[in-house]
Amino acid sequence: MSTDSAPSSQRVIAVIPARLASSRLPRKVLREIAGEPMLAWVYRAAQQCPLLDDVLIATDSADVMEFAQSRGFAAMLTPVDCASGTDRLHVVAQSVFAGIYVNIQGDEPLLRPEHIEALLAPFSRAEVGVTTLSTPCAAVDVDNPNAVKVVTARDGRALYFSRATIPHDRDRSGFAGYRKHLGLYAYRREMLLRFPDLAASRLEEIEKLEQLRFLENGIDIYVSPTNFETIGVDTEDDLRRANEAILRTLHAKDTPER
Repeated sequence: MSTDSAPSSQRVIAVIPARLASSRLPRKVLREIAGEPMLAWVYRAAQQCPLLDDVLIATDSADVMEFAQSRGFAAMLTPVDCASGTDRLHVVAQSVFAGIYVNIQGDEPLLRPEHIEALLAPFSRAEVGVTTLSTPCAAVDVDNPNAVKVVTARDGRALYFSRATIPHDRDRSGFAGYRKHLGLYAYRREMLLRFPDLAASRLEEIEKLEQLRFLENGIDIYVSPTNFETIGVDTEDDLRRANEAILRTLHAKDTPER
């Protein structure tokens, strides 16, 4: 992978943390969707974004490395004991230099270039150091703890992320403006390098949401809206839904207009 094609302050790279030892869906990043390993769908979608200088898989698995090499995908081995995807990005940043790092989960097969473009848009503002995404929350996910909700200030700063239903509609007024968090992030280099040194977050541990470490340590996360939903694959049911969604997309492309 090239590290000197442009000054590091101007380079934007996407890193795809890809653990194989998922507890809920073992080997999920190599599970097939529409005949292709899930990781291939993620990598190729990232490659389609013209704002990225490079795309890199970061893994602790020899099997993932072998798969990446067989497809010509850039990849590097990272330690097994990385506690989170952000920690794995931090390892990458020690040897691969850029001004902005985009964290793309390896279990987001419905990724689109538009997601990455939305993530990067706020960096035109000097005060922005960390970004993520939200999308309208479907009614079925409003009370689903696996669908993380986010509330923001008017300028897009995240006020809180939670597995609970926030904001709580106390008077049952029919509020329908819930926002679902999509687990993609972008970081300026200096913010990414700070992450492992931030004080452990009690809220992060309670909710099992690593982004709360930033908020609890006083670091703003700016949330960009997108209308493009994704399916984060954590279960067999998620895998089935993602497979169906991609097959529908492929069928629509192959069906001539009348």
